[in-house]
Amino acid sequence: MSAAVLIQAAGGLALFLLAMGMMTDGLKTFAGAGLKRLLERWTDRPLRGLATGILITGLVQSSSAVTVATIGFVNAGMLTLAQAIAVVFGANVGTTLTSWLVALVGSGFKISALALPILTVGVLFRLAGSGGRWASLGEALAGFGLFFLGLDLLKDSLGGLATGLSSSVEGGVGNHWLAYLAIGFMITLLTQSSSATLAIVLTAASTGVISLEAGAAGVIGASVGTTSTAAVAVLKATASARRLALSHILFNVVAGLVALAVMPLVLGLAGLLAGALDVEGNAAVLLAAFHTLFKLIGVLILLPLIPWLVRILERCFRSEEEDLSRPRCLDQTLISTPELAVGALQQELERMAGLVTGLAHAALTREGMTVAAGARQTAAVQSLHQAITAYTARIRTEKMSAELVEQLTAAVRTARYLQEAADQTDSAIRIRRARADLPGETVRDVVDQYLATLNSLVTGEPDTDASPQQAEDRYQAAKVAVLQAVVKGEVAEELGQILLDDLSDLRRMLDQMTKARATLSKTDAEPGPEPAIT
Repeated sequence: MSAAVLIQAAGGLALFLLAMGMMTDGLKTFAGAGLKRLLERWTDRPLRGLATGILITGLVQSSSAVTVATIGFVNAGMLTLAQAIAVVFGANVGTTLTSWLVALVGSGFKISALALPILTVGVLFRLAGSGGRWASLGEALAGFGLFFLGLDLLKDSLGGLATGLSSSVEGGVGNHWLAYLAIGFMITLLTQSSSATLAIVLTAASTGVISLEAGAAGVIGASVGTTSTAAVAVLKATASARRLALSHILFNVVAGLVALAVMPLVLGLAGLLAGALDVEGNAAVLLAAFHTLFKLIGVLILLPLIPWLVRILERCFRSEEEDLSRPRCLDQTLISTPELAVGALQQELERMAGLVTGLAHAALTREGMTVAAGARQTAAVQSLHQAITAYTARIRTEKMSAELVEQLTAAVRTARYLQEAADQTDSAIRIRRARADLPGETVRDVVDQYLATLNSLVTGEPDTDASPQQAEDRYQAAKVAVLQAVVKGEVAEELGQILLDDLSDLRRMLDQMTKARATLSKTDAEPGPEPAIT
C-alpha cells in the first residue's frame, strides 16, 4: 500500500466528514423551528413517531443529531418516553438514506460532473444569503457537493487499494465477519459518523477490496458504533434521557444480532430488491439494501414492544425526583382499615410538606437553582399528590365515622394545597434570575426583603420576627416599587408585568402553605424541609 493511496484515502474521508457536518448544520438551520414543531406534533402514535424520525433524519442526514435532539425533548418534558423511542427507531431507518446515496450516486458516472455544479450553486447561495436561512441552504448544498467529491476520492483510492491487495485481503482478514464487525464499530467510534464508515465500507465492497459478507458485517458494526454518540450525550443527563439512549442501543444490537444470524437470507432479499431496481450485481447497492432491510427487521421486532419496553426501561436509571415521588407510607394492605389508612396518609402528607418546604426554600434562596430543576421537583410533588388522591379514593368507606370522613377530606385538601404551593415556586426562581436587571435600591432590595420574609415563614426559621402581616406589607411595597420603576423607565414594561405576576404567585404560595400547615397542625412535629435537588 503506497503512501499516496493512504493520503488520498485520508483526504477523501476528511472531505466526506466535513461535507456531512456542513449538510447537517445547514439543513438544521434552514429548517429552523419546523423540525421542532414536527417532533412535537407528529409523535402521538408509534407509527407517526417512526415516520417522523425517518423524515427528519432523511432531511438532516444525521441519525445521531436527531437522537440527541430527541433526548433534549425528553429532558424538557416535551416528549414521552414512548414517543421518543418511536422517533429514535425511525431515525435508525432514516439514516439508511446515506447508504443509498453513496451506492447509487457513487456508481456508473463521473461524480465530479455532478459535484462541481452543486458546490458552485451552494457557494453562491451562501455568499448571497448574508448569514440568513438561504445562506444555511447554501452551506447544505456546498456540503452536498463536497460529499460527492469526498466520495470520488474514496472510490479512486480504494480502487487502487483493491488492485494491490485483492488477494492478500481475502486471504488475511478476508471473510471473517467478526473482524469487519469490529472494524465498522471502531471507525464509527473514532469518526463519530456512521455515514463515513458506510461510505468506506460500500466503496470498498464496490471496488473489490472486501467481500459482500464482510461489507455486511461492517455495516452492522457501523450501526452499533453510532450508538456511542447518544451514550456520551446522556452521561450526565436525566433518567429519561438515559432510558432513551438505552433503547437506541438496544434497537441496533437486536437488529444487528438478528441480521448476523440470518445474513444469507437478508442478503438474498437485498439481491431481490437490487434486481427490482435493475442494479443487480452492484455490491454497494446490495449493501445499501441490506442496511435498510436489517433496520426494518429491528422495527418489525421492537415497534410493537414499545409499551413493554417503556415499562422495563422505567425501572432503570431512576432519578432522585422519581424516588421522591413514590409514596413511602401508603401501604395498600391498609385500605380495608380506614383508621390505619388515615394514619398512613398523615405520614405521607408530612413527607410531602417537607418536600414542598425544601423546594420553596431552594427556590427562594439558592443561587444555582434552575427552572428545569424546579420543574422536575414540582413534577415529583404532582405525582405524589396524585398517588395520595388515588389512595384516598380506594379506602373502603362502609360504616365509616363522620370524623374519619372529615380526616380523609382534609387529607385530599391538604395534598392539593401543597401541590398548588409547589406550582408557584418557579416564580421565585424567575425573580432571582431577573435580579441582575433590577435597579438597586429602588426595586432589588425591596424584592429581596420580601423573598427573605417568605423564606422565614415557609421554613419556620427560629429567631425571626417574620409574620404574615409583614409578608403582606413587603409584598405591597415590592409591587409599588416595580410599578414605579416601570413608570420611570428603569424596568422594561414586559419585565415589570412578569415580576408583578410572579410576586402575586408567591403571595399565593404562602397562602397555600399556611392552609396546609393549618390542616397538619394536629401532628406532634412540624415537617422539616428535605434538601432540594439541583
